Amino acid sequence: MQFGPYWLDARLAVGGTAEVYLARPRDGRTPPARLIVKRLLPHFVADPEGRTMFEREAILHQAVHHENVVEVFGAGVAQDGEPYLAMEYIEGVDCYRLLRRLAQEGQRLPIHVSVHVAREVLRALASVHSAKDASGAALGIIHRDVTPSNLYLSNIGQTKLGDFGIARSNSRATMRNAASAMLKGKFAYLAPEQVAGEPFDHRADLFSLAVVLAEMILGKPLFGGSGQLAVLLAIRDCRIDALREARRTLPSGLFEVLEGALARDPAARFQSAGSFASGLKPFDPDPEAAKNELGVLVRWVQSAPSAESMQAVRDSARAMRAVRAADPDPVDEFSRTTGEYTQIPSTIETSGGIRFGPWPFARLVEALATGQIGRGDRVDYMGHGMAPIEEIEELARFLPARTNTTSQLPGLGAPDFIDDVSTASMLTVLLRVLDREDNGVLFAEGPVEGQPQGGRKELYFKGGKLHHVASNNASELLGEYLVRRKMISREELDFALAVLPRYGGRMGDTLIALGLVSAVDIFRTIRDQGKDRLLDLFTWKEGKLTLYFGQPPPHVEFALDLDLPPLMLAGLEVSQQADAPLQAYKAQLDRMVGPSTASTHRPRLRLVAWPPVVARVLDVTQEPRPLREVLSLCTRPGESTANDVLRALQLLLAGKMVVWV
Repeated sequence: MQFGPYWLDARLAVGGTAEVYLARPRDGRTPPARLIVKRLLPHFVADPEGRTMFEREAILHQAVHHENVVEVFGAGVAQDGEPYLAMEYIEGVDCYRLLRRLAQEGQRLPIHVSVHVAREVLRALASVHSAKDASGAALGIIHRDVTPSNLYLSNIGQTKLGDFGIARSNSRATMRNAASAMLKGKFAYLAPEQVAGEPFDHRADLFSLAVVLAEMILGKPLFGGSGQLAVLLAIRDCRIDALREARRTLPSGLFEVLEGALARDPAARFQSAGSFASGLKPFDPDPEAAKNELGVLVRWVQSAPSAESMQAVRDSARAMRAVRAADPDPVDEFSRTTGEYTQIPSTIETSGGIRFGPWPFARLVEALATGQIGRGDRVDYMGHGMAPIEEIEELARFLPARTNTTSQLPGLGAPDFIDDVSTASMLTVLLRVLDREDNGVLFAEGPVEGQPQGGRKELYFKGGKLHHVASNNASELLGEYLVRRKMISREELDFALAVLPRYGGRMGDTLIALGLVSAVDIFRTIRDQGKDRLLDLFTWKEGKLTLYFGQPPPHVEFALDLDLPPLMLAGLEVSQQADAPLQAYKAQLDRMVGPSTASTHRPRLRLVAWPPVVARVLDVTQEPRPLREVLSLCTRPGESTANDVLRALQLLLAGKMVVWV
């Protein structure tokens, strides 16, 4: 097919926004004889955002020239106004296909070849990260998609990095569109800071490459799990158990290199592609031999498409037989004609003799999550007969860690802290937890509008971080939270609730499986949900707080792992009107504030990684100054207002790190 200055001979692949063709020049003279043409899918051609992203890919890719980066020959617009990108054709396979073929044969990529491929990619990344524009200014490119499918291996053993479709530049010229700030990339290769929604830089690419190298060595993905959320949690916590288990089979020192490259904190990793490549150099003793061996493996994969096809047929047949053998109950299936889902409701009898129901599964989950029913109550679950909730596997996982939330639970002993709910008491509690870096549980009870039984929350801390928050407020459940944030519609939530049992009662997994919300968005939303449950306590007007230290946190599928300092600042903000701090401190602008010398101050709190505005106020007040001067020194346009500075001061005063003098 004729397309601009090229003949398109065959379509090789289709992605989310574009398709790739094997092509040749129409004039027959322009080198090379064969190349790749990438074009937008038809429905993106008229989309301004889609065109902008495509054009940005062309700009960034053309700015990088290196033998380990797929070469771009040109970019343009065809006769119908459709943009395209003409690139080097690599005669070979991508790394994903090579690893898949090896796995099918029960083999792994030799360690020295794996390391060689990684070092070649690091050479490419060094060029990408140091690329400059025509004026010589650094572009600050981050590839953001270093995955096996974007590493191209030629049949003569070359390794090349390609696909800059979601690359990002820090230069203003290419960051004008909001689309460039979107988190993208195949989630199993994201860096922890990307998963958590934190700022990230070129070191995220290095983490992704380390994940790919670990997969090449292990012959399986580094971060596994029962679902996408489980994988994201494994990445966030940097659980490299599979690599640790293989440590004895690795050359001496290689595990330590990978462990450093896979550090949770970007500052603890290799800081550049060059330093990472140097760390791997001892394990790539003969690059030329590794290149030749890689070429042999690529040609082996290329020569056996029929074997792969037959394996796919066998896998498909095996899966079909397994489905037939299971012979599922038609009650637990979608109707082929109407798309409706049928489930038998359940009835409940509490230990106090109260009967509820018949309830659908979603209502059961809500009642368990909010404490309306719990341990000791019995359920006729979907017609299977009465049994205690804790003996029904599908329901037991929803039971809270403890029974009814109360400030006087047996076995906990005397509480370490009891006070009425207020902004000051919340700060005191969180500062105590932060100072001790201990495990603990905080019970909050109080009247809440619209909840006759009152509001109850359990906040669990682990090592001085927020681990989990349980609440009896049905409006704080994940589905309702997503509706309030307009991430799903009420109709979509109702549909997800109807099919919840098919996915083990896990709302997040259900929404992901239905394609309503992405795994990364669910991951971030669950963190935000836990954060907002805590911040809600800063708005309570009355109630009681009871804190116990030394209590091990419950096992939960999604541990929040949230730092307390930003939560305290956010809590002060939600509890105060916009200019409330300025009004409160207006009469004290000439009062002196300085470092604490009291015996009651907590030295350990000074070592905490405080948010920037708090750290500035703490630094400025190391010598006594009038509050007016502190405001002048710490307020920064576009970064921190006077109210922000005063909230930081309020936090430091509560922690007795600074005092009025």
